Amino acid sequence: MNLKKYKKFTYAGMILLLGIYIFISAPNLNPFFYMDGAFFWAVTITAFLGLTALFRFGELTFQFIPQDGTQARPFNYVPNGKFPVWIKICLLIPWIFLIVVSIASSFIFNWKAYRDQLGESEVVSFSSDMQAMDLSQVPIVDKQLAGILADKKLGERAGLGSQVFLGREDATIQKVNEKLVWAVPMYHSGIFKWLTNLSGTPGYILVSATDVNDVQYIEDYRVKYQPNNYLLHDLKRHVRFGGAWFEGITDPSFEIDDNGQPYWVYTTYRNLRGFHLPEATGAWVVNATTGEMARYSIQNIPSWVDRVQPENFIIQQINNKGEFVRGWLNFADRDKFRASQGDMIIYNNDHCYLFTGMTSVGGDNSAIGFIMVDMITKESIAYEMAGATEEAAKRSAEGKVQHLKYQATFPLILNIEGQPTYFMALMDNNWLIKQYAFVSVTNYSIVGTGETISLAMRDYGQGLKNAGIAAVAVGESQKVSGKVLRIAAEINGGETSYKIILENMQDTLFIVPAILSDELALTREGDRVELEYGENTMIPQATAFDNLEFIQK
Repeated sequence: MNLKKYKKFTYAGMILLLGIYIFISAPNLNPFFYMDGAFFWAVTITAFLGLTALFRFGELTFQFIPQDGTQARPFNYVPNGKFPVWIKICLLIPWIFLIVVSIASSFIFNWKAYRDQLGESEVVSFSSDMQAMDLSQVPIVDKQLAGILADKKLGERAGLGSQVFLGREDATIQKVNEKLVWAVPMYHSGIFKWLTNLSGTPGYILVSATDVNDVQYIEDYRVKYQPNNYLLHDLKRHVRFGGAWFEGITDPSFEIDDNGQPYWVYTTYRNLRGFHLPEATGAWVVNATTGEMARYSIQNIPSWVDRVQPENFIIQQINNKGEFVRGWLNFADRDKFRASQGDMIIYNNDHCYLFTGMTSVGGDNSAIGFIMVDMITKESIAYEMAGATEEAAKRSAEGKVQHLKYQATFPLILNIEGQPTYFMALMDNNWLIKQYAFVSVTNYSIVGTGETISLAMRDYGQGLKNAGIAAVAVGESQKVSGKVLRIAAEINGGETSYKIILENMQDTLFIVPAILSDELALTREGDRVELEYGENTMIPQATAFDNLEFIQK
C-alpha cells in the first residue's frame, strides 16, 4: 500500500471509530458550557491534529515487519524533522481551555454565584403554608415497597417475567388524575427479547402510594423508548438524534399523562459558570410509545408534568447555599448548614415539591429548619424551626418497636393540626407493613404507633397530651349531643369505624372509631348520643362516644 492510500485508510479508520463512539455514547457536542463536550473535542482535536503532525513531519506505519529477524513492533515512526512550535500550541490549546475554564468557574472565584443559585426562600410558618392532609390519603408506600408490589403484580402474568424486568430505580411518584401513584416502567431483559418485541415492552405498572392493595398492570400502552435500550430505541440516543446534540440533558423521569400515556421527561440544563452550577432550563418530553418529542421551557411545560428540576441539582444548591453562607474562607464553619441525609417528594396545594431538613454542619440529629422546593419552578419555601432530622425520627420510631425489629420507611412530613409531624410505615423483614408511626418533629421522643393509621394517630395524640402540647395539636375539645339521623359502619385496613350524622348538625359528618365504645354496634337512627371531638380538627373524628339511650335504660 502506498503512503497516500495508507494515510487515507488511517483517517477513514479514525473517522469510523469516532462515528461509532458518537452513535454509542451520544455525547454532548457543546464545548463551551459542558465539561463532557469540552473533553470530547479536546480528545478529538488532539487525535486528528496529532496524527496529521505525525504524517507531516515523519513517516508513521502501524505494521512494522522487520526483515532482520528482530522482534516485530505494532507501529513505527521515523521523524524527518522537529515539530513546529505552532503545532505544539494547537495541541495544547483545547486542554488549556478545559483547565482554565474549570479553574475560573470554581467556587474560589464564584462563591457568591454558588451561594445564590437557589435564590431567596420565602420564610413562612409551618401551619399556615403546609396543607393539612386527609389521613386516609397519606402515602404509605415508599419506592422500595412500590418495587416489591410491582414485582408481585408482574409475577401474576405467566411468562411475562422472562421477557421483561422492572425499572425499580426509575419508579416515579406522581399524581395521575388526582391520585398519588408510583409509575414503574418495564424494560427488555436482553437483546433477543428486544428483537422479538421491537414495538416495546407491554405497558407499565401503577402502584397506589396510599393503598398497598391497589396495584394495576396497564397494558394499553407500550414502552418502546427506554434508557439503556438498543440502537435508536435507546432514550438518550433518541433525544440526541432528535436535536439535543448541543445542550445538556439529564435525569429522565417516567411520567404518565391524565389519559394513561407514558412519557419520558428529559431535563435540559446549562451550566451558569463555565463547567459548573448546572441549572435546569426545560425538558424534552418524549412519548415512550411513538417516540414523538417536543422541547419545552420551564414556563410552558405541560400541566401534567410534575417534575423538571433534578433532585441532585436542588440538594447541591441547598448545600452550596449553606457551605458559602459566609464565603469560602469560613474555616470556623460559622452558620454553615447542609441538607439532611435524605429527602422526599411531597405534594402541597397540588404542587410537587422536594422536601428536606437542614442541619448544621457537624450536627447529627437536629434540624435547624426545613425547605420545600418546587420541582418545576424551583421556587422555595423555608420553615425556620428546630427539630429532629428524618434519620433521627426513623430511629426514634424503630426504637419504640425495637422488640419487633421493624424497619421504618423514609418519613413523610405532615401538618397534623398545626404540628409538624413525621409519618412513616413500619415493616418487617419481608417488607410487609405491620404498623404505622407518627413522630413529633420538634420533640422526637413523642412517638405514636399502631396497627392502623387511626390507632397510631390516637397513640400520638396521647403522647402530645402527656407532653402538655395536645391543646396546640388538636385544639379545644368540644361536646355535642343530638339524635342520630344516619349511621353506617365502615371497615378500612382491618379497623372498623362508624360515620354518624346528627339531626341538629346535618352538615357535619362525624367519624367514630369502633374502639371508643361497644355501644356503637347497637346504636340506631333516632338514638340520642353524645360525642366529643377536637374543635379545630381537620376531620371531625370523635375522641369519646356515649349512647344516652342506654343510660336511661
